Amino acid sequence: MRTGCAMPPVAEDQVLAARRRDAVVTAVVLALTAAAFAAVADHGVLSHLQRADDAWLRLMISGRSAPVTAVAKVFNWLGLVYVTLPVRIGIAGFLALRRRWWHLAAFAAAIVLSEVLIGTLKGIYDRARPPGSLVATSGASFPSGHSIAATVTVIAAVIALVPPGRARVAWGAAATVFSVLMALSRAYLGAHWLSDALAGVLLGASCALLAAFAVGELQGRRTAHRAARSAHPPIPGAARPADRR
Repeated sequence: MRTGCAMPPVAEDQVLAARRRDAVVTAVVLALTAAAFAAVADHGVLSHLQRADDAWLRLMISGRSAPVTAVAKVFNWLGLVYVTLPVRIGIAGFLALRRRWWHLAAFAAAIVLSEVLIGTLKGIYDRARPPGSLVATSGASFPSGHSIAATVTVIAAVIALVPPGRARVAWGAAATVFSVLMALSRAYLGAHWLSDALAGVLLGASCALLAAFAVGELQGRRTAHRAARSAHPPIPGAARPADRR
């Protein structure tokens, strides 16, 4: 006599729920990112940006204080690979344990894409950093690696861990605020020009949204295919086309 039965596997919820809205949001962020990187690539536009960056750096230097500097250095620590890597591994492990494979794919794809782009774009633009940084820096300045890593991690984590709905919107807003604060802290510390940091936020968000949208599309098609097969199951005993030859 059976005392119990195996529970059926719980279907994984959709990575993205509103395809049209998500497509529009992703397209807008991608367009803004492309515009930012095109602006820095144009020497004429970059000269205007540089004047704005110089003015912002002077403002940051004139307004520095011990408490704000301490907070900015905490953000600097949060963006280090020694912090972001364990967090990413923990999120990926959690998703794997919960068998949320589509969400894991979206999260991992966003992280991998961002890591590939950071080094590549820094090498292409090869922009010099501001003078007098308050923290140790290495490599080219544009785009900000801290801003990219922080932004892609928090936004991709929200998409992977929080179901679609009001909670995701609220957490997404919090992730955006954190990303902007990270960018401002980089410019405050003199580790990056302001345009480097803001472009990093846009690129990180683009990686997270693009990966989620692509994986969500694949998941939606797979789900629709399975639903179609369930609605029209094969008839037992029916001859297959190969059997009629």
